[in-house]
Amino acid sequence: MELIPHNPTEGVYSTGGDWVHAMEVRSASRMLFVSGTMGLRPDFTAPPTLDEQLEFVWNNLRAILASAGMTVDNIVRLTSYLRDASYAEANAQARIAALGDRRIPTTAIVVQTLEPDWLIELEIIAAS
Repeated sequence: MELIPHNPTEGVYSTGGDWVHAMEVRSASRMLFVSGTMGLRPDFTAPPTLDEQLEFVWNNLRAILASAGMTVDNIVRLTSYLRDASYAEANAQARIAALGDRRIPTTAIVVQTLEPDWLIELEIIAAS
């Protein structure tokens, strides 16, 4: 599989360097569409802080990816659902920490979650 980031600098606004406008996936043999995943503990309870939920959401995604024989290196698209706009910076930093130097297309949306203590939900697409 070949991943080709497309991040034009003319005729469109800058991404600021921590994400890209588009990711071309060539010769992928598998695609994994992961439903919205929350920062919940295995017992379905939410930790009280945003930082804890961000840690759990990425751990949960790693477990889901591993079940398909994939890692975070296979993520080609991410959508973040944030309960509050003030969570955007912490969410971006957690994404950068999880993905290292990889930059992918990403969108953050402020939403009302189903439960008030669910602060973050991430939805991903992975390919291999």
